[in-house]
Amino acid sequence: MEFKARYQLIGGFTLAVLALLAVFVYWLNNGTVQGEQRLYRLHFERPVSGLLAGAKVFFNGLRVGEVRDIALDPRHPGRLNVTIRIKKDTPVRADTMVGVEYQGLTGVAAISLAGGKADAPVLKAEGGEPPLLPAGSANGNNWTWSANQVLTRLDEILADNEKPFHEIIDNLATFSAVLSRNKDRLDGILAGLEKMTGGAGKTTAIIYDLLPPQKFSPPLQKPSWRLVIVEPTVALALNTDKLQVRADKGETMALGTARWTDNLPNLLQEKIIQSFENAGYAAEVLRSIEGLDSDNRLLIDIRAFHLDTGRPQAEAVVEFVAKLLDANGKVLGARLFKSTTPAARTDAKSTATALGQAFARAARELIGWSVALLS
Repeated sequence: MEFKARYQLIGGFTLAVLALLAVFVYWLNNGTVQGEQRLYRLHFERPVSGLLAGAKVFFNGLRVGEVRDIALDPRHPGRLNVTIRIKKDTPVRADTMVGVEYQGLTGVAAISLAGGKADAPVLKAEGGEPPLLPAGSANGNNWTWSANQVLTRLDEILADNEKPFHEIIDNLATFSAVLSRNKDRLDGILAGLEKMTGGAGKTTAIIYDLLPPQKFSPPLQKPSWRLVIVEPTVALALNTDKLQVRADKGETMALGTARWTDNLPNLLQEKIIQSFENAGYAAEVLRSIEGLDSDNRLLIDIRAFHLDTGRPQAEAVVEFVAKLLDANGKVLGARLFKSTTPAARTDAKSTATALGQAFARAARELIGWSVALLS
């Protein structure tokens, strides 16, 4: 008797544990959905992958129930009927939106309810059936279904336009063959276009500078005048930073990619000022923007600044007219300065050297002439 009683006690304890475990599992799955519940019908017009009976139902992200039943509609082969059971106090309205969401990495399907205006009518049962919540045609689509639809549509387009696509591919092959046969000719055309647009030169431009005269006799006495060096005027063709070459009268061209450090007017203004400074007149010489109240102004009109190759010996030519004016605009003096220097060769370096020597000689004469008029 004691032996049977012991086994009965163990069996009863085991049944009690299993019962408690069942209650716990039920509470775990349905613990958030307590109280009186209400049934609703949902109609999905498209496939809903992964939706099973017992799936969760959410309203605005809060779990309110579960899927009770899923069945096909015999009268509408493309429709899926779903019955859900949710808490009675869930604010479902006629305009509540119905959808399917997929949770987690496993993609478990769940019903989602959202929205609805407070003044929208409450759904009512019809013919003894639970209230109907129609799902939109786009609801229930997951990314795999959408991808399948896109691929199907793409396959239909390719099938309907198979001949035009073949013609396009054949035309591309023909065009590629023509390009291959005329490669050398195309290279020549592209080279010509590059040359016309100035993009043919790949070499880096060399920059040259003018050197003003350096050695002067110091002034015998402190000057009592001030002189403004106005920016020189020049013809448009010479208003450039390129070294110029003249092969014939009236025909001037740039010498490759060689350049001065600045446009010619700015360059000569700076170098003439430096020449006066080297001669000992740094305090008396100003730029035009600095000497608005000065007594005297030096105006320079550039006539020539190029390498002349139209003669047996190429030579650099520097020519300009200088006018010295007082504060009232009276011309104190005017003079044409012209200096030439033979060039060893016609390359950029020899041209820059020869032009620099010719300018230095003309600048030295200009300073002596100006100081004599102002003293």
